[in-house]
Amino acid sequence: MPILKRPDAEIHYEVHGRGFPLLLYAPGGLRSSIEFWGPAADGTPRAWMDPRVALSDRFTVISMDQRNAGKSVADVKPDHGWHTFAADHLALIDHLGFGQFAVMGGCIGGSYCFEAIEQAPDRVAAAVLQNPIGLWENRDTWDEAVKGYAATVRARDPSISETTIRSFGQNMFGGDFVFSVTRDFVKDCRTPLLLQPGTDKPHPAHTSNEIASLAPNIEVQKDWRAPHFLQESINRVRAFLEKHTA
Repeated sequence: MPILKRPDAEIHYEVHGRGFPLLLYAPGGLRSSIEFWGPAADGTPRAWMDPRVALSDRFTVISMDQRNAGKSVADVKPDHGWHTFAADHLALIDHLGFGQFAVMGGCIGGSYCFEAIEQAPDRVAAAVLQNPIGLWENRDTWDEAVKGYAATVRARDPSISETTIRSFGQNMFGGDFVFSVTRDFVKDCRTPLLLQPGTDKPHPAHTSNEIASLAPNIEVQKDWRAPHFLQESINRVRAFLEKHTA
């Protein structure tokens, strides 16, 4: 089991295929882990592609369990936030010996994509935003996400204080829009983006519409989520990434 050892974390990851590197950020909110790309526990296929299978013939597809999700474990500190996760992401890319890379994120992964672009704009060649999260009449969703994260990390380390959890939660979800970056950042973002919009409470259509209206270099694939759109979604993502990762 490949593990990236960080000063405060052990990050589990997988690598599939060969080609231009594509770093995946899985769905699942703060439980974002590799398993959310594959079938559900009962074998039911997801409503989205598994890029490890669909794209590994053309790209080096790198999937990972985010810190304190799946098989990854890490400390939690009061100053941790989006930048902490981004540091893991860039460290993994460096560990694998890549310079430029593309990113693809589902759910919370859309916000990880934006944070990667903010932290390393010259390295992120393109980003696929699939079902991005955002704040729109759903504050309770993110309060519950932080509570669930607290239960997970405290089961491993009971010394993590409520004050630390509150600070971490504020750093992650205390803002608005997509949480990790501002509307002004997206308005000035020149990185090529492909948006597959969200439509439900954690992934508001309002947020996807805002991203689409603000970003200056964006394509939108409105119909992507359902078995009968699966191949079309794969084709569109592949063509977009091939176009921007020569």
